[in-house]
Amino acid sequence: MKGIAVYLSEPLTEETTDSIRKMRTIGFTSIFTSLHIPEDDPSLYTERLRALGGLARQLEMELVADIAPTSLAALGKTWDDAGTLSEWGVTGLRVDYGVTPKQVADLSRQLMVALNASTVTAEELNAMKAEGLILENVEAWHNYYPRPETGLDRNWFNDKNAWLHGQGICVQAFIPGDGQLRGPLHATLPTLEDHRGQSPFACYLELEASVDRILIGDPSLSENSMRQFAAYREGVIVLRATGQGDDPLLKSVHTNRMDPARDVVRSIESRAYGRPGNGLLEPATLSDRPLGSITIDNLRYGRYAGELQVTKRNLAADERVNVIGRIIEADRALLHQIGPGGRFRFEWVKAQEETK
Repeated sequence: MKGIAVYLSEPLTEETTDSIRKMRTIGFTSIFTSLHIPEDDPSLYTERLRALGGLARQLEMELVADIAPTSLAALGKTWDDAGTLSEWGVTGLRVDYGVTPKQVADLSRQLMVALNASTVTAEELNAMKAEGLILENVEAWHNYYPRPETGLDRNWFNDKNAWLHGQGICVQAFIPGDGQLRGPLHATLPTLEDHRGQSPFACYLELEASVDRILIGDPSLSENSMRQFAAYREGVIVLRATGQGDDPLLKSVHTNRMDPARDVVRSIESRAYGRPGNGLLEPATLSDRPLGSITIDNLRYGRYAGELQVTKRNLAADERVNVIGRIIEADRALLHQIGPGGRFRFEWVKAQEETK
């Protein structure tokens, strides 16, 4: 399950609404928003939350709000009637400090409750259970970390998630965006420090098997990343690349062999459906094959001639192999996500786009 973040410090403009609709069409089904309301006009937040809730209902999206006692009061609510926020389209509340075990248990009878995944303890969880917590309505959500160097350690994160899953609780984490970044630091909003500034799609694939809900912490994705998420709904991983992408073979969908190689991704289709040009590929200038190199075996490789590969590690030059392009740095982590029978295609970009 994947979702987006919408921050009510900004008005819900037509552009924002269109962006949410577009994200819904490519499979994003959750919205996260924060109700930690600053000391300005709380009526604005009430109006914006109602509007966002109405849109979420229309699009059949979940809406989970991060909330504190002060923000409840600003909305004219208390913990006793916080569940009535469901009337505004809110489907879940993320709670943290200032909430008693009984209040959490009571809320879990009305809507989904998200605990702080990083800080919740066995003792606190047991106290909530003793008050009648409905475990089926409970998730554990990690924070995002705006300041560089403060994101979670990967090993600790994995251990904590294993414990939470052992308690029967679903786990959520944030990954960075790469479109509009949230201020004031604009340093992306990941849960894991390793993910800061990395490709959102690569971060998503890395967490997909171990985390139940993944949200983009920043306000938006780039168009490139949106295309990657859209293609993945069809089971295809898009690899952005620079190089010689004119031949039709290099624009089609490829399938990795069912017996995956250690060093390279091997395209089944490349040998079955033809080779660039009108015949066997002539040897090209000898070139090293660093991680992410796109290669085609030339006529010197005999029966392997025409096979397209992408290197998963640094390999030496080989006179039997022509290097025709390279995956951009941001997408090289995706190569290890292409398993047996995995489908992929290249999106050819200009060299100057590699750093974007």
